[in-house]
Amino acid sequence: MALKVKGMIPEDDSRVAAIGHPAPPWMVNYADLMTELVCFFVILYALSAALNKDMQNAQEQIKDMMEKGTMQGQVAMDKEGLRITLEEQKTQMFFESGRAELTADMEGALERLVPVLVPLAGKYDILVEGHTDDVPIATKQFASNWELSTARATNVVKDLLTKKGFLPAKLAAIGYGEYHPIVVNNTAENRKRNRRVVFFVKTNSYPDKKAVAPGEKKAAHGAPAQPAAAPEGGAEPAAQPEAPPAEQPEAAPAGEEAQPVEGR
Repeated sequence: MALKVKGMIPEDDSRVAAIGHPAPPWMVNYADLMTELVCFFVILYALSAALNKDMQNAQEQIKDMMEKGTMQGQVAMDKEGLRITLEEQKTQMFFESGRAELTADMEGALERLVPVLVPLAGKYDILVEGHTDDVPIATKQFASNWELSTARATNVVKDLLTKKGFLPAKLAAIGYGEYHPIVVNNTAENRKRNRRVVFFVKTNSYPDKKAVAPGEKKAAHGAPAQPAAAPEGGAEPAAQPEAPPAEQPEAAPAGEEAQPVEGR
């Protein structure tokens, strides 16, 4: 006799597979609910940057400047953070060819950008990226476009530190050379677009860890480091007495051979 349970298909039903009894109806609904919850949290994670009001405000300000023509480039936001790309306008030049010093055009672009970055600089890490075109370089100062792009990004960071008062722990510089173009390097105009500086405001800050000073013991599970144990009472450890010097054999009289001395 087949076992019959309310809400379940009988065992002798033709729809029952040979491998066993099918799952109860409520389990299907439960599995759907779990799947929907997973999708919901994935969407929340993907929109974590978009839900950030500080970055939203910064994005709107940058878009407004680009629409007015006071700034050339792109701005985009995703789950990793906010990317602000500064591109040279028709008559602008951020850096002279083969050099890393900031021009007046670059300093002017930074003056317009800094008020947007200031509210973000205290909360998030800002990575300054340097990019070049594909024109090769080989000088005493720069062996390749990697060195050139890194030096340009570093000089931008130095300007933010010395003139704009940004926190050094919140800034970093990196050079990508010519290996991440936004357009093909086949015309002078496209090469101009690829010579750009990107400000990447990261949603996840660098994981700082407390350094352990010399003489301190590294504590487990993130507890504060403890200094090395000192002797009781704070006294210095007693000095060990020096061993007495070994006795030297007496010199043998002239004309006699010295006899060997046995060890003690």
